[in-house]
Amino acid sequence: MRRTIARADGGRWLDDRALERLERQLHAALRRARAAGAPTLVSLTAQLTGSHDPAALVAAARRPGDQWFCLEQPDRHGSALAALGRVRSLEERGPERFAKVAARWRTLASAALADEASGPSGSGLAAIGGFAFAPEGGTAPAWASYEAASLTVPELSLARQRDETWLTVNVDVAPDDTAEDALARVSRRLSDLRAQPLPLIDPEPVGSYTVSSPMPPAHFEEAVARAVARIRAGELEKIVLAREVEVLAPARHDPAAVFGLLRQAFPSSFVYAVGRGRSTFIGATPELLIRRQGQRATTVALAGSARRSADPAVDDHLGEQLLRSDKDREENAIVGRRIARALRPHAVWVSAAPEPVVVRVANIQHLATPIRAQLASPLGAIELAGILHPTPAVGAEPSSALDAIPALEGFDRGWYAGPVGWTDASGDGEFCVALRCALLHDRVARCYAGCGIVRDSEPAAELAETEIKLGVMLPALAG
Repeated sequence: MRRTIARADGGRWLDDRALERLERQLHAALRRARAAGAPTLVSLTAQLTGSHDPAALVAAARRPGDQWFCLEQPDRHGSALAALGRVRSLEERGPERFAKVAARWRTLASAALADEASGPSGSGLAAIGGFAFAPEGGTAPAWASYEAASLTVPELSLARQRDETWLTVNVDVAPDDTAEDALARVSRRLSDLRAQPLPLIDPEPVGSYTVSSPMPPAHFEEAVARAVARIRAGELEKIVLAREVEVLAPARHDPAAVFGLLRQAFPSSFVYAVGRGRSTFIGATPELLIRRQGQRATTVALAGSARRSADPAVDDHLGEQLLRSDKDREENAIVGRRIARALRPHAVWVSAAPEPVVVRVANIQHLATPIRAQLASPLGAIELAGILHPTPAVGAEPSSALDAIPALEGFDRGWYAGPVGWTDASGDGEFCVALRCALLHDRVARCYAGCGIVRDSEPAAELAETEIKLGVMLPALAG
């Protein structure tokens, strides 16, 4: 039954020991599948030799209509996770979508014939994907490929930390399968992998770009003014309002090229891409929603923003102003209090930094308050994401005011401001908040950016802040 699963450079993706282990797992899975009358999931993980770029491997191996996923934070020891294809899907809608997906994932992971993960975070059997902002998900046609909750078990995933890269192969073995056929499917998928760099953005495209807003800027300023009036009337404490801007390109947007540009420009951010057929949801966000490692949970209250300056002295001054801004500190404190309050019933202790710090990314700086918790019960990353989402950094305080967001904004958020990330078989995982993003579909890119509104917010200043945040995506999409 042995096959050679080769690489384009003459090497092999799986060595003899890994292949022998995979064959044993496939035979065992076939026996189990026939006894149960249902498919059995097999997951094998092996360390690769040499240096690899997970995102580039996945981008080059995509087939038309493939699902694919990338999540990187380059400055964090080259942390990267990329995945390709789909073996199983976990999709749900409604207020309980996090809990339902988490329960289905635990059942699936516990029944799988899977190697124990011994590589970096994200290696081994994992479910990857994300969640819409709203419980029922996006209803606009553009979001048709993105369910309210949608995690998948990919055919292949590659996890990297520093110079180590680990490959995970997942295959479903049905009762009427043969071990040879299952191995052939693995072989075909691995044969698509080839090492080549991510493509570059065309510096001189034929034709011109058109940038437009479905809602005029004045609509956003009016929405801010109405929100401030409601806050001052005591109806709510804070609300986040966003804008949508469309970029029509002269040719189809290349998501792999956009991803490469974003990770180069924003190495300290979470750079992500979730590809579903002809659409890709892509962005670079500074905001971690939750990271779960064993009984430790880590998150951050990120709220309050200021522009950057090319002059270091001016940049430092802007950061000091941000630290001293009552308006921005109030915005940050609201988020921090809600996060701590949400975690406390599930934790032995919750600890927040006594003072926020300034976090700088390429074009903007934020107030950030790190928050850590020691969990009292074995809640997984998905459940924790559901407990926290949406924080007031992207939603409203109190949460009962969330219904005001679509009424004021006037557009469908879809996955904008929702959690994107992964979880493994032990419940560990990482979800970021999908900000500074765009939904790409052929020649159209829908870009999203928002800001927090409190009682001292000024409409013109908030509009200017959205322009800064849109500056993450627009240069990558419109030249």
